[in-house]
This record gives sequence, C-alpha cells and structure tokens, in this order.
Amino acid sequence: MPLMAEKVLLSWSGGKDSALALYEIKERQDMEIVSLITTITEDYDRVSMHGVRRVLLENQAEFLGIPLYNIFISKDASDEAYGHKMKEMLTRFSRLGVTAVVFGDIFLEDLRRFREKQLSKVGMKGIFPLWRKDTTELANTFINLGFRAIITSADSKVLNREFVGREIDKKFLAQIPPAVDPCGENGEFHSFVFSGPTFEKRVCFRVGEVVFRENRFYYCDLVPVFPAQSLLPTEHGKSGEC
Repeated sequence: MPLMAEKVLLSWSGGKDSALALYEIKERQDMEIVSLITTITEDYDRVSMHGVRRVLLENQAEFLGIPLYNIFISKDASDEAYGHKMKEMLTRFSRLGVTAVVFGDIFLEDLRRFREKQLSKVGMKGIFPLWRKDTTELANTFINLGFRAIITSADSKVLNREFVGREIDKKFLAQIPPAVDPCGENGEFHSFVFSGPTFEKRVCFRVGEVVFRENRFYYCDLVPVFPAQSLLPTEHGKSGEC
C-alpha cells in the first residue's frame, strides 16, 4: 500500500454491492480502509433493511480483516436522528484523518446527492467505484469472481417468496423477472455475502424461517452455526459443508 494512501471508510451493508465496492478499492491499492460502517436497528439487533443478525455481520468483518463500526438507530428513528448519528460518526473519523466514504451505489442519483450532502458537512467526499456500471455485468462479475451471497429480503411487489433464501447464482439471474434489476438497485432484494476472494474464511450459518413483514417484505433469517457444520441447502435438500 502506498505510504500516502488515502484513509477511507466503507459503507458496509453486508450485501453484494458493498462487497464489490470493497473488492474494487482493494484492487486500486491507493486507499486504506480504516473501518467498515453499518447501520444497525437496535430494537432487533440486525442490519437495517437487510435483516441480518449483528453476529453474522461481525463474522464478515473478522474474516475480511477490517474493523467494524456500528451505528445504532431505533426502528422509529427520524431522518433528523439518523443524520445526527451519522454526523457524529463522520466527525469522529475525520479527526483520525479519514477523508472519504466509499459506497456501493450504482445509479440512484437522489441517494448519491443525499450522501454527498451529509459528507460535505464534515468536509468529506464520497467515492462510488460502481457508479454507472451495467448492473447485469456487475451481477455476473460478482459470481465470476467467486463471491457467494444469499437473498435475505425481497419486495413482494416484484419478487415471490421462493426467491428469498436462495443463493445469487446464474440460475437466480436467469429466473428473476425482467423488470427486476440484477443488482436489486431499486430495493427489489437485499443480500448477505458469506464467501469470496476478499474473505479469509467462509461465514457459516443455516437458513432459518422466512417471515412476511409490513404487509410487503419477505425476510429470511440466517442462523449462525458454531462450530459451522452446515450452511445452505443444496438443490437436493442437503446441507452444504462449511
């Protein structure tokens, strides 16, 4: 790593887009990732939106070899409360020499402007290594690089229950409806990455219960396995080995 590598944070949801963004930054080798940052809904102790247990998030960080900083918010947190927590966190890292935050966003202009506005308040910038890349190509690159991820939540307006709890693979991409973005960039689905080229070890879990919440979203619980003996059910219904 260069002596003058830029110190950055990486916005880490635990899903495939943030994993690809991390991979891109590591390939560049001109930045030092000081910490992953993740928003946790403290009422459930799970990653916000993705619904993944915090212990599995911590496993990811451990196997990536990068520190993790959790931002805890309540399930009913206002935008103002969330903004305050974010500014507090960014100010803390700014004092440590961090100058930017890396995001896995691809094409949502409003979201990018929102992030950049937040960062400007503390003199930081946003870095978007996946910006405007073709999402079909990105999804296939993710698979071809050897990353593995499972769908943890899905919007029932665009995806059936059968897609939740499935691994993201070529078959998955071939079966999602044409209107669904291959990277779920419009919020169609969220994922959890459990293995890949940036991981020292594979995160181990078993697929748990699928629930329907808010009269719209399916969530698949991922249950940690210690010591890990099984992970995902195969097409034949058997458990995969860790």
